[in-house]
Amino acid sequence: MTATSPVGLHRVLEPVGSGLTLPQAAQRLDDSPQIGADEVRIDIEVLNLDAASYRQLEGKHTRSDGTVDGAAVRAEVLEIVASRGKMQNPVTGSGGMLIGRVAEVGPDSTLGLQPGDHVATLVSLSLTPLRITDGLAAWDGLGERVPAKGHAILFGRSIAAVLPEDLDAELALMVMDVCGAPALVSRVVTEHRARTGQDPVVTVLGGAGKSGSLSLAAAADAGAARRIAVVPLQREADLLQGTGLADSVVIADARSPLGLLEAVEQAGGPADVTVVCVDVPGCEQPAILSTAAGGTVIFFSMATNFAAAALGAEGLAADVRMMIGNGYVPGHADYALELLRNTPGVRALFESRLAGEQTGTS
Repeated sequence: MTATSPVGLHRVLEPVGSGLTLPQAAQRLDDSPQIGADEVRIDIEVLNLDAASYRQLEGKHTRSDGTVDGAAVRAEVLEIVASRGKMQNPVTGSGGMLIGRVAEVGPDSTLGLQPGDHVATLVSLSLTPLRITDGLAAWDGLGERVPAKGHAILFGRSIAAVLPEDLDAELALMVMDVCGAPALVSRVVTEHRARTGQDPVVTVLGGAGKSGSLSLAAAADAGAARRIAVVPLQREADLLQGTGLADSVVIADARSPLGLLEAVEQAGGPADVTVVCVDVPGCEQPAILSTAAGGTVIFFSMATNFAAAALGAEGLAADVRMMIGNGYVPGHADYALELLRNTPGVRALFESRLAGEQTGTS
């Protein structure tokens, strides 16, 4: 086996040259199945496209009558993977995650995996060499869950987790796809208390979604004084009612600065910690405006314009700390899975979403 770069530099095919481009920023990766000494090859079973990426593809291929052309979505995903050697939406820059079985492990791999392990990758598909071999024949293109056959390659510094035996594999994947969010929310709530001596008010934009519901559960687990869930539609508010995940559920457009501020204040804000989990652009300034001086805004959405966030805070003279949720916090997968196991409201939301995706009714 040949020597490799632990961060995957050896897999970058384009741009050609200096060897300074990491796989995330590369235009094309080497997706060949032959592994290097510290690599791992995974036989894939299911891809899970991230929400921002799928929303963009869905919107692009929505017909004039409002229906989605699933075949066109499927064809575009296949074209992206074939041309780039990875699943990285060229518009959003994002990818997703996968589950599969470990097929081969290099002798120098430090990931602790063995052939036959059933795993979820905890790094984005946007930097993971990927080859699809079945034409996505089992996918209708109408949801984020993508049954697939093929292989993926993990580098020496990749992250993967063996799937727990007590949970459905795809349920665990849905949790692991957003496991960075609850772990960081827990850390920020704890840090706020240590810094101020007060339990914070936490607002979650997109509280009925995957990362949003887990963030609410993490805020409660960390001892938040109050949890406010913001959702755009009554049907999403109905999903949260009775779950105990939020003290207040409000319906508001997260893109409306004054509308969001008024809704949050009426629910007991402004927030000391605002968590942005909605996958639409334009939420930066409203989130900042709805956060108290000295508070923290965590941006988990891949639709976030970080320049708009920085300039928006300056323009509003807002004394807030802004954080990018990078998807990794030590122990994040185990923590998110424990929240799922121990929080009935979260588990019900995830199981309902999974059932909808598996039947095509989500």
